[in-house]
Amino acid sequence: MFRCLSFFISLAAVTNLYATHYDGNIYTLSYDGANSLSISSSLKTCGDGPSWLTFDSPTRTLYCSDHSGNASMNGLLSSYSVSRDGSLKELANTVDVGAAVHSTIYGGKDAHKKYLAIAHYGGSTLSTFTLPLSPDEKALQIFRYRMSQPGIKPEQDASHPHQVILDPTGDFILVPDLGADKVRVYTINQHSGRLNACPSLNYTAGSGPRHGLFWKSSPSDVARAPVTMLYTVSELSGRFNAFAVSYLSSGCLGFRETQSFVPYPGGKLPAKATPAALLMAGNSIYASIRFDQGHPPNDSLSVLTRSPNGTVTFSQLTSSHGTVPRTFSINKKGTLLAIGCQASSNVAIVKRDLESGKLGNLVANLQVGQPGQASNSSTGLSSIIWEE
Repeated sequence: MFRCLSFFISLAAVTNLYATHYDGNIYTLSYDGANSLSISSSLKTCGDGPSWLTFDSPTRTLYCSDHSGNASMNGLLSSYSVSRDGSLKELANTVDVGAAVHSTIYGGKDAHKKYLAIAHYGGSTLSTFTLPLSPDEKALQIFRYRMSQPGIKPEQDASHPHQVILDPTGDFILVPDLGADKVRVYTINQHSGRLNACPSLNYTAGSGPRHGLFWKSSPSDVARAPVTMLYTVSELSGRFNAFAVSYLSSGCLGFRETQSFVPYPGGKLPAKATPAALLMAGNSIYASIRFDQGHPPNDSLSVLTRSPNGTVTFSQLTSSHGTVPRTFSINKKGTLLAIGCQASSNVAIVKRDLESGKLGNLVANLQVGQPGQASNSSTGLSSIIWEE
């Protein structure tokens, strides 16, 4: 009897993660809740370079975007049903603009349809699709971005959308554009899913905003006026920026910068080091730092602490347990952080302290596919998510 009980407890502790690799595979990873992380299956799918996964938990549907192609050479958008054992079954795929790097689900308010918005770095494009995805479905909208002239940094040869961010109300989408030194802003029509442009948030030339996230103060904090903040990291300037967000009578957003600093000890990044992704849990914000070799031979994560008024301070620099950390994901309990390192092509799971937000010991580490090349952004591990 006790042996059976132990078996079921162990089974319940197992959770699945999914990783994409530029080798053309989606990998299902199994974590036993202790210190064992393994590949349970892989599926050759999602075009030549699977780059980003978005999981719709209520429908247990996984969406995968393809990095291959560009504005004229098309990539692929695919959807999959996710079984309880972690296996995937393809439901539909369709042609999309190429060079996709990030996506998010929006809509779904008041029983309206859901939609997927996809940022295409090399394609200089934002595309949207109605969900659930149908085979050979056409995009709902495609926004093609053009710059009158290149930016001041070599990486700014064209518009380079790098992420899609949904605001706390679910009524706005933001798109950091590394090439154009701006965050593009759109309102969402909840009935049709269509996006309408608002004035952008502009950055100093050469900043290269890459990723961001929103934070909204708790309604229970009656001692303070409600606060909504936008936090971003810029790849080219290496800076973390904070903006107080206001919802304007025009129906668009206003931004007031409140902070700008380099999220690294001493306020200075090593040569060639760049911040890449942002993630928030509780009062903590995590920024991946690529190419710093801060924990030789590994790169780093910066842990930042947010105060109740939205002010952010540096707290901790910890190892990413790999090279070129590209993506990370926190489990539902908030006790574990999975880090996907692109060049070393490994997934590392570390402990996270619920109270302080600080990151602790490495509990599991797994090589997934072949290592990539630090100098080639189209090789190696490209994304990692928990199935929660």
